[in-house]
Amino acid sequence: MHFREFARYLKELEETSSRLAMTDQLAELFQQLDLDEVLPVCYLLQGRLVPAYQSLEFQLSAKMVLRALSQLISGEKHTTQTDLFGTSDSTEQLSDEVQTLFKQLGDVGLVAEKVKEKGPGRTSTTFSVTQELSIVEVYQRLVEIAREGGEGSQQRKLDKLVSLFRAVDGLGARYCARIVVGKLRLGFSTMTMLDALSWVAAKDKSFTEALEQAYQNKADIGLLAQEFLQMVRKETELTTIKQNLLNLPVSLGVPVVPALCQRLNTSAEIITKLGRVIAEPKYDGLRLQIHIDKSDGQHQIMAFSRSLENMSAMFPELEQLADSLSCQSCILDSEAIGVDPNTGKLRPFQETITRKRKHEVGERAKDVPIKFFVFDVLLIDGKSIIDLPLLERKKLLVQILPKMKVAEPVEYIQTENPVELHQFHETMLTQDLEGAVMKKNDSQYQGGRKGWRWVKIKEAEGSKGKLNDTLDLLVMGYYLGKGKRAQFGLGAILVGVLDEDAQQILSISKIGTGISEAQLTEFKQQFQPIETKQRPNLYQLVDKSLTPDYWLEPEVVVEIAADEITTSPAHRAGVALRFPRLIKIRTDKDWQSITTLSELKNFSRR
Repeated sequence: MHFREFARYLKELEETSSRLAMTDQLAELFQQLDLDEVLPVCYLLQGRLVPAYQSLEFQLSAKMVLRALSQLISGEKHTTQTDLFGTSDSTEQLSDEVQTLFKQLGDVGLVAEKVKEKGPGRTSTTFSVTQELSIVEVYQRLVEIAREGGEGSQQRKLDKLVSLFRAVDGLGARYCARIVVGKLRLGFSTMTMLDALSWVAAKDKSFTEALEQAYQNKADIGLLAQEFLQMVRKETELTTIKQNLLNLPVSLGVPVVPALCQRLNTSAEIITKLGRVIAEPKYDGLRLQIHIDKSDGQHQIMAFSRSLENMSAMFPELEQLADSLSCQSCILDSEAIGVDPNTGKLRPFQETITRKRKHEVGERAKDVPIKFFVFDVLLIDGKSIIDLPLLERKKLLVQILPKMKVAEPVEYIQTENPVELHQFHETMLTQDLEGAVMKKNDSQYQGGRKGWRWVKIKEAEGSKGKLNDTLDLLVMGYYLGKGKRAQFGLGAILVGVLDEDAQQILSISKIGTGISEAQLTEFKQQFQPIETKQRPNLYQLVDKSLTPDYWLEPEVVVEIAADEITTSPAHRAGVALRFPRLIKIRTDKDWQSITTLSELKNFSRR
């Protein structure tokens, strides 16, 4: 497929708000692709070059893209210089046309498209496309740009970007520019892509559940789509395809979608729902899935966050963990917690999260050493064990991982007595933990929140409000400050929950109280690169009285406490939060893992 045609699909998707319509458009696109185009298309649809668990970034700012467009107009090569901090800057100014367009449009993609069209002083053939690049060719060019490194790399990136802009049409330039600056964001989730794949095979969603199960075991939509479409095109029996998907094992190097907790309000409810459970402490740290392979005599270690980000380089302590294992390979599920090096006490989440950084890792490791509390094992010596009962996996975990300074298996109790479970939960709270997590003792490992395998009780008294738990919500937009807050350029935020059926974000609260001046400053800095005047398709329309001054792309997740949930005709969730308060920013979560509309019914009042 020509990239020009692919860009037309991207435009249709951008202009569509209906999930059903998006599913139909994606299914049509998948049917048109050659198999070698499937993998790059799946990543490009997400505005990426590689899956989320790998890292390949362009390291080009919007300003650099605008300079590439200026160079395209002038036909002259702009040189870049690198300062002591490794920051590149052009020695020449942006063209007047590019500056004017960016002020008018505020979107590098639209600027690129306009530049490719006839402009002042140019003929209609100035930027005519002389070649038809395929999707794969454009993808390869983008990868080359991202992989440029070393001395003079910024200039080479710039030159190759100019060449790419010259080779594509206006619409193609729009989406290439947005992909480079990380602002494609078409407003659909992985689930919508899985629905579309199901439609390709069966003209309905009958394959979605099996596709979702396969994706949970190997979280790489590109590889999954390629393998699935290959089976479909070989006219493999549909029952065989479905069985192949359901039997897809986990494998080293590709993360498993983390299992998440449902919520219930009392120990009695939990025992009634789950029966005999394993109860273990609920730690407030960084969820980390650790892949270790020592089979070739060297340590290959990968660690993924709950949002599938590769965080391996951030935790040098993982080498010690690998040394201690009595197996050649494994996948561990754990919670990474900061530890006070003097007292051995666990540190709060706000200190632990400071370890999530790419620079000065060694210094932070000294200040905030990490301990891994390992609560599950999904693979041992190349064999997937996610289908074994939890209790058996726990026993295998103890066999391969001894208790040590840097890591230990999580201790637990087994019980079907609600009184004993309540006492365990209360004991965990007295130890400054977040309470307890209860898991059905014979359950298989299942990614996401499907089914009733894991349940949590999380105390939320005092500063955390009167609900029995806090909520993880997406910041949809923000309001300009008034009075004293005018100096911060931000006075309140609009937050939303996930409607998992429609795969849309619904507003639930406008929050202005409980945000400190330091947090206002932090928010403003974090919001500026992702603010937009146009409402993202992912967000349902909001009441006019709630429309923020600036919308935000779906990136920032916050933990919110409140006294209660009340009915609301204004908010699209149908409910609102009474006395909402900000607890913290959750940099370890993405919008697909926030609190859902269906979960709200499990939040009780006190």
